[in-house]
Amino acid sequence: MERKQDLRATGDADHAQAQREREAVDRLRALGADELERRPWRPAPAPQTAVDLTQFALWRAADLTPEDLLAALALLPAARAEVEGAEIGLLFSARGAGLTWAQIAEATGFNSPQACQQYFTRLTARQDERP
Repeated sequence: MERKQDLRATGDADHAQAQREREAVDRLRALGADELERRPWRPAPAPQTAVDLTQFALWRAADLTPEDLLAALALLPAARAEVEGAEIGLLFSARGAGLTWAQIAEATGFNSPQACQQYFTRLTARQDERP
């Protein structure tokens, strides 16, 4: 019984966060984010990403109301997941291209190849845990 309640509470929290994100996207687009040029690697009709929208909010922060800023903050978990996804993709591509963990660690500022590899493992585990 307790497990069902935990799942229901998690589902409710996920639903509430998804609703906040939808409202934030609508709010920021209404403020002009929908007029930003598309990135060449993300052709239409692909929607703007949470990273695009949070960067737009930061760029316009001086003109935003506290409510607008709260909306942008609601997109940070999604933006973080997008950045982590890009990071995983680049690390995976680098390894696929034959780069060693030592080379990747040096390029990314890790103190050791092992630390870099452990970071990659943690990132992929977090992505696997996301709904």
